[in-house]
Amino acid sequence: MRAKTAFNACSARWSPFHEGRIAVSTAQNFGIIGNGRQHVFDVTPTGIVEVAAFDTLDGLYDCAWSEENENILLAASGDGSIKVYDLGAPPQANPLRQFKEHKHECCSLSANMHKRDLFLSSSWDDTVKLWSLNQPGSVRTFTGHTYCVYQAVWNPGAADVFLSASGDTTVRIWDLRHAGPTVTLPAHAFEVLTADWCKYNDCIIATGSVDKTIKLWDVRMTQRELRTLQGHGYAVRRVMFSPHSENLLASCSYDMTVKLWDTAAPGNPLLRSWEHHSEFAVGLDFSVLREGMLASAGWDESVWVWNQAEQVATP
Repeated sequence: MRAKTAFNACSARWSPFHEGRIAVSTAQNFGIIGNGRQHVFDVTPTGIVEVAAFDTLDGLYDCAWSEENENILLAASGDGSIKVYDLGAPPQANPLRQFKEHKHECCSLSANMHKRDLFLSSSWDDTVKLWSLNQPGSVRTFTGHTYCVYQAVWNPGAADVFLSASGDTTVRIWDLRHAGPTVTLPAHAFEVLTADWCKYNDCIIATGSVDKTIKLWDVRMTQRELRTLQGHGYAVRRVMFSPHSENLLASCSYDMTVKLWDTAAPGNPLLRSWEHHSEFAVGLDFSVLREGMLASAGWDESVWVWNQAEQVATP
């Protein structure tokens, strides 16, 4: 099932409260220059219906739903700001507020499932920031990366722990109780664009890189990767572990495909490859509420929703 977006779609995020509700961040002209629009869609039996849209002066690169309020949605902007929208408020009241401290583009957001007022942002200014929806400014800034931090993601099982993936070729593990990173992982020889935690074993992470590979790691043993997954033809833009299966991992790439992997398979780990996008596939999410449901966002101005059992995603 496919929905058209206003501009190039950069991110898709399923709601943790409403089954079938999905937020999609978009940017004009591939995010280089121009406006943005934050869409909210509902997936219905008869199609994908837009329920809200918010226009911005700069492109939007990512979004995240609040874990404590079903109507609160965060969006990461090309001007470095984080915009806070309330789907329950009248249109003229939005955005409710914005946080603006990053010096360059804000490119990823992650909401904390345990301390539900907290969220992370990462930026092309080489930093990660910790925020609370209850505070006027950032709570803390994490420095140390030497190039863009493309993604920051909370550990699903530990409220104070998160990872950051950077163009400096490292992934770092951070604990709010410590001053600096607790682990610095030289993950790839080229830029690391994405990383994610296994939802069933929070010592296992996956990383994706410009080198076209995905690597699996045990963060307790950083000398070498557990496994390398090969199959993408260009840079791996997003990796995500399934919330419903320990060994299922999805990925999307500049090769325009979305792939599903079995990380424990003794032979070929690639289960499926979908080719429904006609431009870079850059956004990806598993539904927490509906097992097997995937969403992908692409620069072809579209978001797709389908079940992982389908061989081909149908419009």
